[in-house]
Amino acid sequence: MPEETEPTTYADAGVDINAGNEAVLRMKEHLRSTFTPDVLADVGSFGGMFALRTEGLTEPVLVSSIDSVGTKLKVAFQMNQHDTIGRDLVWHCVNDILVQGARPLFFLDYFGTGRLQPEIAADVVKGLAEGCRAVGCALVGGETAELPGMYAEGEYDLAGCIVGLVERGRIIDGRKVSVGDALIGIASDGLHTNGYSLARYVLQEKAGFRLDRFFPELNRTLGEELLAPHRCYAPALLPLLEEFEIHALAHITGGGFYDNIPRVLPVDCQAIVERRQWEPAPIFRLIQEAGSVPDNEMYRTFNMGIGMVVIAPGDVALSLIERLNRAGENAAIIGQVVRGSHEVQIM
Repeated sequence: MPEETEPTTYADAGVDINAGNEAVLRMKEHLRSTFTPDVLADVGSFGGMFALRTEGLTEPVLVSSIDSVGTKLKVAFQMNQHDTIGRDLVWHCVNDILVQGARPLFFLDYFGTGRLQPEIAADVVKGLAEGCRAVGCALVGGETAELPGMYAEGEYDLAGCIVGLVERGRIIDGRKVSVGDALIGIASDGLHTNGYSLARYVLQEKAGFRLDRFFPELNRTLGEELLAPHRCYAPALLPLLEEFEIHALAHITGGGFYDNIPRVLPVDCQAIVERRQWEPAPIFRLIQEAGSVPDNEMYRTFNMGIGMVVIAPGDVALSLIERLNRAGENAAIIGQVVRGSHEVQIM
């Protein structure tokens, strides 16, 4: 007969079911705060349910996107600040579907960690909920996974999926972009959620800067600057999509100017960007000088102070800029579309 052994539980393997239940309890208030009348399932259901309203639309099209915030999470871990990173994720995803003319409907998240700490998970969801409420998007569900051995102690991963809606005839896909169109740049709020692997390597490893170091040119600590939220352009841009002829939008994320603007250019057009038309935020100069990073690498990795590019006919550009600035954005003409070989030239 085998010897009797102590009974084994899931907790012995590193998964705390009680912590999971506590995390859900802490999240419920945040989740429900985003619910619209179209949300049909409560927190804890197996699947999120959303009633699709298509009044006023003849050919409704669903637009979806999934993303993460990358190694910006490392800064959140070091700063022990977890209530803004979720907002970053939501607003990044909102901008991604905005470029095709879609308004957000609902959002789902994935939170995975080695050892679940309910207060941290709740802070992350708090940020997700704040981001969703700001744009009228429902946070209908997600997955909170405790995976022992998958993540370093105190760390987690975060990803999210968004679904939005647009009338088929109002999809913005770059087909109307033509020679002579203006490039309108809308200012970013720092790095947003891209380029953090290079930024951390340069600033923390090569230069040895501490996150709690205050930089006068930033007017805050390095950590506060690196955790500045990803700006959301939907509140300012969505109303203008109905009023102005906008040929394309480019969200300047990973790949910077060189990789993102060509995604909305016809094959026989190129974009000329005049970098004298705006002043990149001080954080970009700090990174470039601390790491001796070449110009082309900066503009391929970071947004360089421009989070969204609007491509519109030249005769409406100034009116668009006036409306954007009145809505609280900082917009300016930064270039134009010319005949060329489907690329970006930064002058």
